[in-house]
Parts: sequence; structure tokens; C-alpha cells
Amino acid sequence: MPDLFLLDKVNKSLLILVNVRLQDCIKTTMTSTKGKILKTALHLFAQSGFDAVSTSQIADALSITKGALYRHFESKQAIFDAILSKMEQNDKEKSDVNNVPAQSLDKTPNAYQKVSLENVFRFSLEMFRYWTEDDFASSFRKILTIEQYKSEKMRGLYAQYLSSGPVSYVSDIFKSLKIKEPYAEASRFYSVLFMYYSLYDLASNKEDVKQQFERALVTVTLDIKRSLT
Repeated sequence: MPDLFLLDKVNKSLLILVNVRLQDCIKTTMTSTKGKILKTALHLFAQSGFDAVSTSQIADALSITKGALYRHFESKQAIFDAILSKMEQNDKEKSDVNNVPAQSLDKTPNAYQKVSLENVFRFSLEMFRYWTEDDFASSFRKILTIEQYKSEKMRGLYAQYLSSGPVSYVSDIFKSLKIKEPYAEASRFYSVLFMYYSLYDLASNKEDVKQQFERALVTVTLDIKRSLT
């Protein structure tokens, strides 16, 4: 005769295990659905602008109801805030992988002691590919380019991600490397990326533009390196 107490314990353990796995599946589905919402909304924002896109349009594009959309995000602004959070997370991951500081010199001075010009060069190559070839980042860049003229908040984000922010960041690194006129040199260095973003977007042969960018970045990096010797 089976031990009923033992069977009861086994059944309870199985129920707990099934429940844990079910919760994991639900979390995975939620994460997957949230990711789809962010990506779809991002594409719509990049095409039409943030203000022109409604939550109904986002839901329709996903073939879900507005109620289903609101179970994940309470508003269109909440969707955009989640997009920003993902971009911040991506930036941190890119910095860590490429061994460059994730924050400014005044916040993390020790992180700048180990960085080299070669680190900056490799990081810049990676970031150019990221901002042009990564679907999420490329769409985000296009949103900021469109929306910078419409609100102060978007102007601030455009500056943070695509203009004065990157220049200040490179300037901090150049300052730590004792490069003369660090801000001016950082502006010269970053202008290569900034210009080639536009050239890449408009080009029919994007591979050619990518190769031209890499040669241009090599040229300016070697020029700056010569000034160190």
C-alpha cells in the first residue's frame, strides 16, 4: 500500500514545480509581448512622429486590443519611457563590452584611468554599427532627429544621445589622455560619426559608406595619436 503522506508531499512538490514553470512561461510571454510592443511603437514613432501615433494604432499594428496593450503599458508615454530605459541599458552594455566608461569623468574618474585611444576607436566603430544597423537603435535615432524640433524634452534627448552628449563624453576621455584642446579634438572626432550617420541613411550602397566611415575614422584617430607623441 502506498504511503499516502509521501504521495501528498510529492504531489505538492509537483504542483509547486508546475506553478513555478508556469510563472516563468508567463514572464517570458510578457517580456516577449512587451518587446514586440516597444519595437512596433518605435517603428511607428520613427515613421510618423511621437504625437501623430495613437495607442490604437500601436494596438492595431500588433493585432491586439487596446485593453491588451494597457495590460503592459498604461499609456503611450509609458511605452516611450520603456524605450528610453532599454536604450540606457544598451548603452551600459556597449560600454562594458568595449572597456570604456559608462558615465562622465566627474562621476567616475577612476574608470577613465584605464581607457586608451584604441578603446575609443574600437568603441566608435561599434557604436556606428549599432546606431545604423541595429533596428531598435536606428529607429530611436530617427525619432530623436524628427522630434528634436517639437519639444524641449526631445531636444534634450537628441543632445544627450546624438550631439553634445557624445562630444562631451569623448572630450572627457581625451582630457584623461592629456590630449591638447580635448573638446575641439572630440568635436573633430565625433563629427565623423555624425556626418556618416546621415550618409548611411541616404546611401543605396550602405556597405561602401561603412567602409568610407571606417577609413575616415582611422585617419582622424591616427592624426590625434600623432599629437600625443
